[in-house]
Amino acid sequence: MRKQRAIKRTLAFLCVLLFSWHSAASDSLPKGIMKLDGRAAPALLLEDMDGQTWDIGEARGRWVFVHFWAAWCGPCRREMPTIQAIYPQFDAAELEIVVINTAESEDTVFEFLAAVAPDLNPLMDKDGLVTERWQPRGLPATFLVDPAGRLQYLALGGRPWDTPDYLNFLMHLIE
Repeated sequence: MRKQRAIKRTLAFLCVLLFSWHSAASDSLPKGIMKLDGRAAPALLLEDMDGQTWDIGEARGRWVFVHFWAAWCGPCRREMPTIQAIYPQFDAAELEIVVINTAESEDTVFEFLAAVAPDLNPLMDKDGLVTERWQPRGLPATFLVDPAGRLQYLALGGRPWDTPDYLNFLMHLIE
């Protein structure tokens, strides 16, 4: 009788352990993506190259991919084509992809994006104050803001967004 109880307890423990391991594995994040504390996203009100204003406050109800970059940044240059590749795969009503150039001229930005990411319309942080407010800790940096306007994830450094791990992660957010 004692032996049977011990075996049942051991099996129950193994089931709990296996379930915990499976849950942790399914919640794992792709390399370089960090979970944030869910604080409110800083204000973000900028114009694009056409002079149209974009306000993060109007993006409530959908996820927002907020990407800070500069043309002089090597990792940014390598990462931008992967963002271009995923851009058409997401409906802006579910995941809006916003790329913010930090303190460069329109000519520099236009020349760079025309070559590697022609579908992206960047927001221009001409004086760098929005970037300073968001404090990305380097470039490139991507924040993922949830539909309630809270910072949920941060990716520091260039990421291959068009690879299965990152695409699956983004798709899972909008499910």
